[in-house]
Amino acid sequence: MRRWHALLTLVLLLLASPTLAVMPDEKLADPALEARAREISKELRCLVCQNQSIDDSDAGLARDLRVLVRERLVAGDSNDQVLRFVHDRYGDFVLLRPPVRPETWGLWFGPAVVLLIAGAGAAVYLRGRRKDAHAVAVSADLTPEEEARIAALLAKERGEKRS
Repeated sequence: MRRWHALLTLVLLLLASPTLAVMPDEKLADPALEARAREISKELRCLVCQNQSIDDSDAGLARDLRVLVRERLVAGDSNDQVLRFVHDRYGDFVLLRPPVRPETWGLWFGPAVVLLIAGAGAAVYLRGRRKDAHAVAVSADLTPEEEARIAALLAKERGEKRS
């Protein structure tokens, strides 16, 4: 029983812990440089996965970028110089937070514009449905003969249920 409990605990810990793709052979001996490399790696997008930083990605290109970042840091570059070097080489797409400028307005403001257009479309659609429902309600007025027939049918149905 204890063995299963220990195994279950180990599995849960492994599943709950963040899995980072940085391999032991990539890590720098200097903890300060390694911390800077990890900080920079979290700013750069994996060009293969596209929704992960290079710090989280297992892709070969992400590994190459992690190694490149560490090489630049060992060479004496600052964090900004490393980011600028990678940006100059791969463009805005490699940055998880690209700069706000006319070329990237679609990235920054596109989702809000799409949301506004969808909201306006939904409002127009719902307004049209409300008018249609009102038109149906107005046209559903019954003649006195129809009302009397419905009342008779309902009275008959109630009478049958009581029996």
